Amino acid sequence: MTLDFAKAREAMVEQQIRPWEVLDTRVLNVLLRLPREAYVPAAHRALAYADVALPLAHGESMMKPVVEGRALQALSLDGSEDVLEIGTGSGFMAACLGRLARAVTTVERHADLAGTAGATLLAQGATNVSVVHADAFSWEPDRQFDAICVTGAVDTVPDRFLGWLRPGGRMFIVRGRLPALEAVLIRADVNGPRIESLFETDLAYLAGAAPVPAFAL
Repeated sequence: MTLDFAKAREAMVEQQIRPWEVLDTRVLNVLLRLPREAYVPAAHRALAYADVALPLAHGESMMKPVVEGRALQALSLDGSEDVLEIGTGSGFMAACLGRLARAVTTVERHADLAGTAGATLLAQGATNVSVVHADAFSWEPDRQFDAICVTGAVDTVPDRFLGWLRPGGRMFIVRGRLPALEAVLIRADVNGPRIESLFETDLAYLAGAAPVPAFAL
């Protein structure tokens, strides 16, 4: 039986996204229109709209749709922004960001994921998204950004990420230690970063950003 992805997409928005307090019309419209299945590996395509994180190569994963929706809403993009995404993965979040912002740079440390995501984004017409193959912990951008979306968790928020925000910019990031990680929105204020707690979730750590194991005798 062939899956009706359009119906599955609508059900995802109405039964998962909206009930999780994602009410921003622009965000909902993007999630209703973008074919998430195009970004999901073929082996898991039937689960493209399920309320689960989907596996990618190298132990990476796509975030749950509800987390994607909350992240997009929290960034409150109006179409004028230069956005940085850290952790391209499948390319789906970059595609969403591209529909909501002026331009998106997305950084992926695995060459094959970067290549596949870049090809999919191009095939789907996401011409304002640029994929960079690099490790975010050694890469140096040539500019700052209005918004940053980090798709993997961190133990503590890296200062280098904060330094990439323009004054007044904002960052969505998940921080802390399992089992209770905290999604936050950080605003680059003149008096220092302002942090707004959004929700608790679970998310795989970015490579190089996991807690250092405590030494026990």
